[in-house]
Amino acid sequence: MRRSSVISRRVAAAAVSLVLASGAAACAGPEGTGAADGTPGKDSGAPRKGGTLTVLNSEPQTDFDPARLYTSGGGNVPSLVFRTLTTRNREEGAAGTEVVPDLATDTGRPNKDATEWTFTLKEGLKFEDGTPITSADIKHGVERSFAAELSGGAPYLRDWLIGGDTYQGPYKDKKGLASVATPDARTIVFKLRKPEGEFPFVATQTQFAPVPKAKDTGAKYEEHPLSSGPYKVVRNENDGERLVLERNTHWDPKTDEERKAYPDRIDVRSGLDEAVINQRLATSTGADSAAVTTDTNLGPAELAQVGSDKALAARVGTGHFGYTNYLAFNPKVKPFDNPKVRQAISYAINRTSVVNAAGGSALAEAATTFLPERESFGYTPYDHFPAGKTGDPEKAKALLKEAGYPSGLTITLLHSTAQNRATSPEIATAVQEALGKAGIKVELDGQEPNSFNEKRWSVKDAPGFFLSRWGADWPAGGPFLAPIFDGRQIVTNGSNYNHAQLNDPAVNQEIDEINKLTDLKAAAVRWGALDKKIGAQALDVPLFHPVYKRLVGKSVKNVVISDWTGVLDVSQVAVK
Repeated sequence: MRRSSVISRRVAAAAVSLVLASGAAACAGPEGTGAADGTPGKDSGAPRKGGTLTVLNSEPQTDFDPARLYTSGGGNVPSLVFRTLTTRNREEGAAGTEVVPDLATDTGRPNKDATEWTFTLKEGLKFEDGTPITSADIKHGVERSFAAELSGGAPYLRDWLIGGDTYQGPYKDKKGLASVATPDARTIVFKLRKPEGEFPFVATQTQFAPVPKAKDTGAKYEEHPLSSGPYKVVRNENDGERLVLERNTHWDPKTDEERKAYPDRIDVRSGLDEAVINQRLATSTGADSAAVTTDTNLGPAELAQVGSDKALAARVGTGHFGYTNYLAFNPKVKPFDNPKVRQAISYAINRTSVVNAAGGSALAEAATTFLPERESFGYTPYDHFPAGKTGDPEKAKALLKEAGYPSGLTITLLHSTAQNRATSPEIATAVQEALGKAGIKVELDGQEPNSFNEKRWSVKDAPGFFLSRWGADWPAGGPFLAPIFDGRQIVTNGSNYNHAQLNDPAVNQEIDEINKLTDLKAAAVRWGALDKKIGAQALDVPLFHPVYKRLVGKSVKNVVISDWTGVLDVSQVAVK
């Protein structure tokens, strides 16, 4: 996902979420002023319209063009301006992982084999200038995302749409993309190269936002994109360093059941130091009392300080997102071609020390499965190499002996020098110490982030053993397992995420069969079973799932988050 961390070709690294630490319902806000079911409370603290919400972020909201943004599901700043065919259900927790209609009347109607999806637009939809939104605007929005000068958005349509792999966008190809049809002003049809039962999830991405051809200014469109949501852009300074949004008077809430749009104004300030953001939220004076962040977490030291202040602790939340940090093997490199060596390392890992290196149990949860512990992903509990909380070095030594290494062995672990609590030196050192107890000497190879990523994403130059991580663009098993284990997605001349270079026909076929399913619950069960099957091969060692802690200003109300994007939903927030 194109965010502040790793940019992936198919699946994103994730942002973070916020749930109230005090135990109150997440949608009630830090002061518990809303009803437990997510509706506004009846007391004087109930969410009301008006005021200015300030967003304090470290990363600028750059490239504010729906074609160039890499964002899905809604709940973040772009979703205030760009509506899409579908969006996520704006509820807390697991309920928020459901896909629901946005501009469309439903979540799409598939043909028998899910190779064709039809959507009908709601009536009464308008842009910020009062002109109607039509299916032709959706089609143009999709087509312009193929233009080279507007690169950066999600890649799924290039892979999925018939002709998408060669289409160059509407500025070069005036005929348009034949696989996107608009039989009338309210109907749009997408024709796919293969079955995709999760297409409604992809339709949440900003490439599905309407863009009128007559107002399309190409690369300059980001300077004044035409809003289809509750807010319009009135100021964009230094390519998203400061973004000011005000109400779109032509947005009709009757057509939008998901966005509450309480504040009159949204002031996004970016490029700030993370420590400064947390200090301003903690102090919560002036405009900062009505402020939130969508990209900055509390660290261990800050959490220790917060823990001694009950009032401040009440404004700290705990959130989760579908994200896994793991040890990756390249079985093409010795000795990792030997399954018993990989199994030995799996048994030797001390997940307690790894979790401590990631900031402690407040910021990381030990993992033994590749899929995150969320029902929507298809999570199926398993631990093929049970080593307890602190590892089983004796079992690891026995396996090494069987593998032909009775005296142990020496290996190298590639990691990043960045302090990101995922692929950092601290995590690498914890792995080194644990494996050392099993007779495995680990030499650390720390590389600066760009070099680290180039090596781990390379088929040609990937080492045999390295730290890695993965997060999904939507809450399902497909965007988690397919990029990592589908052999047809091995990329030999670009960024390759199938680190194990697994190309198992049975696994590939099962991925295809699951993709045919439009019953997402049935698909989730199959994804979980596939995860368990692949896990038995010890092609990776799941280490932990991150936990995120965030502050909100003392005047912020109606905080809603979900297990989808993990981003605090700015469309629901109200201020005093």
